[in-house]
Parts: sequence; C-alpha cells; structure tokens
Amino acid sequence: MQSRAYWTVAPGRGEVRTAALRPPVAGEALVRALASGISRGTELLVHRGGVPEQVAEAMRAPFQEGRHPGPVKYGYLSVGVVEQGPDDLVGLRVFCLHPHQDRYVVPAGALVPVPDAVPTERAVLAGAVETAVNALWDAPPMLGDRVAVVGAGMIGASLAALLRRYPLQRLQVVDPDPARLALGEALAVQVVRPEEAADGCDLVFHASSTAAGLATGLSLLGVEGEVLELSWYGDTAPAVPLGAQFHSRRLSLRASQVGAVSPSRRARRSTRDRMLLALDALADPAFDALLTGQTAFADLPDTMRRMADGKLPGLCHVVTYS
Repeated sequence: MQSRAYWTVAPGRGEVRTAALRPPVAGEALVRALASGISRGTELLVHRGGVPEQVAEAMRAPFQEGRHPGPVKYGYLSVGVVEQGPDDLVGLRVFCLHPHQDRYVVPAGALVPVPDAVPTERAVLAGAVETAVNALWDAPPMLGDRVAVVGAGMIGASLAALLRRYPLQRLQVVDPDPARLALGEALAVQVVRPEEAADGCDLVFHASSTAAGLATGLSLLGVEGEVLELSWYGDTAPAVPLGAQFHSRRLSLRASQVGAVSPSRRARRSTRDRMLLALDALADPAFDALLTGQTAFADLPDTMRRMADGKLPGLCHVVTYS
C-alpha cells in the first residue's frame, strides 16, 4: 500500500509526499481519512518555521515525523474510517491526533470513535474542543461569574460554545475583527470589539496569540481576577503589561496547555476521557459556525500558503479526501 501525506519541507513551503504504508499488525488499525482540520494557529507557526528549538521535542504532535523547522509531517485533527484492525473498530468513524494523510496505521488505542450524532466535518474540531475542556478544568467559572474570552479563533470560539451553557452573569467574546459578529450570532453569545468590552471580569480566557490581546485581557479583570492564557506564541516574545495596577490589584496570569490533563481532574480523568467528552459536546450543531472553509487534500500546499499570506481568513479549514 501507499499513502500520501502533507509535509512542511522548509519554512513557508509544503508539499504532498507519497510513501509506502505497511499493513497493520495485531493491536493496530488501518484508517482511511475522510477529513482533517487545519489548526490555524499552531500549523501556521510550523509552516513559517516558528517553533523554538528548545521546545521542539516537547511540542511534537503524537504521530509527527521529522523535526522542526522541516522537513516535518505535522497535524493532529484527523477523522477517518477504520478499514482493517480489531473487529470492534472496523467500519467505524474515528478521530485521531494524526497529521494530514490519506491512509495511516496507528495503535488501535489512539483512535476514539466519533458519535453518530456528530458529522464528519464537525468532528475535526475535537482537538480544539478538547483544549477548551481542559481550560475549563484549569479555571472553572463559578455561578454568576463575569467572563470574557479574548480572541475568537478556533480555541476561543470553542470556549465560547461551551461557556454559553454555564450560568454566568455575563459572557463576552472580545475580538477586533468585525467578521466575528456573525460567529456571535451563530453561537448566541455577545461579540464586542476590545474598546467596547466590559471590565470587572472574574475570569478571562486569552486565546488571541497577540500581545495586544493579552493586554486587553488583563485590563478587563476585576481586583484579584485571573487570565488563563491558552495562546502559544512560538518564537515570539510578547510584551506583558505587569506594571501599572497589575500588582496593586493582585491580578493572576496562568498558563493552560492541552498536553496533559488539568491537575484538577488528572487523578480521575484520562486523556481519552477528555476526548470522549469533547466529541460528545460536538453533537451541538452550533459548532458548525467554526467551519469556515474547505479544500481538497491535493490542494493543501497552496491552501497553507494562502493562509500564511493572509489571503484565506476564517476559523477551521476542513481538508477533504477522495
């Protein structure tokens, strides 16, 4: 058998490569991809060669091949159907943290069945929703909290879609892009520009990957409030406004990262439990508002270039496989 996979071969350049694919052995499964999702923030960092050498190993994707800055096969939002493997998996749609590739062989334990109520294209959002679930375990809002999500990309939008279920006093999504207003309408959440955002927040989730967004998040906090930082900046070093009232108001800035289950749930939940929860949440059709484009797998190199050049905006771009 042969398979085709997308590789970043050098900063700013990718290509689809063909390679031999061995058959699965006991305990493994052969998956035929149906769709994959482009994780815009992280994958554009990889595309431009922006992964710092000192964290390159720590930031490896589960089935990554090669090393940053390239050639490297990178990605982690794949949905497919099991063609060979354990009897209880054959024929099922599954989610896997695998790079963009039309067929692949992985341990059966790396596959999580997609619920019947979740369409294939929506299921590629599972990685983003899993990140949002972990963030909510890291900093769970309390009854009547005033909460803001700064940055309405894939992660911020996934957070907003989950937070709208909470009994909050106020929820705002803060983003300077006027195109995000339509997202707010689809999710039934309030989207405001930074200068319109209400302050006095108990909790702010920051997911814009910009210094300006982080500064906005800190400025929106009430006394002793907390910003939970979900952005990964790669090799950039954003300025963090820790002067002025940061200390006198006793503000907090804390990191959240999906690589490990939140300490608040680690003793009772596994990464598989977390992914199952994310996939169950995706039964909500409101998440379709995050799917803003589609491209054929063969066109992926050009799609990545257009994204990097700013010519293809949006949230989650779905890659389809024939």
